[in-house]
Amino acid sequence: MIRALVIGKFMPVHNGHVALIKFAASKADEVIVSMSYTANDPINSDIRLGWIKEVFKNQPNIIPASIEDNFDDDTLALPERTKIWADVMRKAYPKIDVIVSSEVYGEPFATNLNAQHILFDADRKETPVAASLIRARPFTYWDFIPPVVRPYFIKKICFYGSESTGKSFMAQKMAHLYKTEFVPEVARELITSNDFTEADIIKIGYAQLDRISKKLITANKILFCDTDTITTQIYSQHYLKTVPPVLFELEKQVHYDHYFLFDIDVPWVADHLRDLGTEREKMFQVFKAALDERKIPYTLIKGDWTVREKTIVTKVNNLLQD
Repeated sequence: MIRALVIGKFMPVHNGHVALIKFAASKADEVIVSMSYTANDPINSDIRLGWIKEVFKNQPNIIPASIEDNFDDDTLALPERTKIWADVMRKAYPKIDVIVSSEVYGEPFATNLNAQHILFDADRKETPVAASLIRARPFTYWDFIPPVVRPYFIKKICFYGSESTGKSFMAQKMAHLYKTEFVPEVARELITSNDFTEADIIKIGYAQLDRISKKLITANKILFCDTDTITTQIYSQHYLKTVPPVLFELEKQVHYDHYFLFDIDVPWVADHLRDLGTEREKMFQVFKAALDERKIPYTLIKGDWTVREKTIVTKVNNLLQD
């Protein structure tokens, strides 16, 4: 049996990595994909290894593995440096017959491992991208990112504020404009009145996060979210006079790339859940204070619908350039 080894940080795994690993699989019976990691990596190692496993889940001859990068010495010349690598790899993995790489380290590394080196796309003509470029400008290189990796880079936008300020309308409109997904206010699917229980509010908290996770899979670069867990906390405090501690834990599980705080300078529209029309200013201040207490920056959305839309589009376009 011929066993190949591909090494890298895969931060993130991109289509160039995928092509390299598939090429290695065409040259060997088994491919070990060795992902190196440190505690200070900008992308968590468990997430990266999970991506590799998911991309190659239907190819049992490709074996993802991880190894702590605590043995390298980049002050050495490549022959000496890769000798250290080879010594570690011998202990970590079964006998390696082939090293497949696109890098200059490939030849000396293979020599030190008593293996053959096969070079792949050294000039990056097949996939002209690097992981560092993707981390810096993911949307510029979006087509080079595998679908399983894309949710990590999607910008999550929260439309936030009190009742009847246009959040739901604008979430749907922006999703249509940017050809992407939106997350509705899931509470409206689970309760029919404001006579709810603590169990209900906890269920709403979990359901909102679950919907975000599902929409991230199909979103296109940006995901518009109508409400967040802070909102759930605020309504729990208002109607139940308490906030279940689990809601504060759920709040930590989603990071929004930007908040839009919707002002109350639009007409009130009543419905079966809205009953705070006489407390609009008070509730607006409650919502604003919650962001200020957490030092969460936001863009205030006010004015007529045309002005509001223009403000949102300008900010979102800037975010998509990051």
